[in-house]
Amino acid sequence: MDISQISKNYQIRKITEENIQEVLELCLGNPLYYKHCPPMVTYESLCRDLRNLPPRKTLEDKFYIGFYDEEKLVAVMDLILGYPNDQTIFIGFFMMNKKYQGKGIGSQIIKEVLECFMSNYKYARLGYVLGNKESEGFWLKNQFRPTGVVVKEEAYSIVVVERKLEE
Repeated sequence: MDISQISKNYQIRKITEENIQEVLELCLGNPLYYKHCPPMVTYESLCRDLRNLPPRKTLEDKFYIGFYDEEKLVAVMDLILGYPNDQTIFIGFFMMNKKYQGKGIGSQIIKEVLECFMSNYKYARLGYVLGNKESEGFWLKNQFRPTGVVVKEEAYSIVVVERKLEE
């Protein structure tokens, strides 16, 4: 897949260890996220995330990408194709640069990503941390709906939400 086709408004670049410092700075600018979803992000944890996969998935299914405006990292996304089933794309992580939040840019990025994949997939799925009202509001605004599944982790619970993709 040609990742440059994911967005008409931003340059898409694969996130690698070479540009992980940019991602760390973006993440550190969003401390509220890590208050709900500890522990705080580190360079090492982001490097692990580059290779972290769900069961039965390979690195060919994973797109850890940055959305750039010129040289400025606007957002980062970890996307898994065909998970948890062949008809679904899974957004494992999405975070906006704090300076770009509250302007509709995040919703625009999500819209572009979903439009890019809707011809090959029927659903998009993700999870947000229960109690994180900022995340909950964002995903509900972007037409994701609770599936009824709540996954209990050691320090928090994850609400699984899904959206039907329609052409």
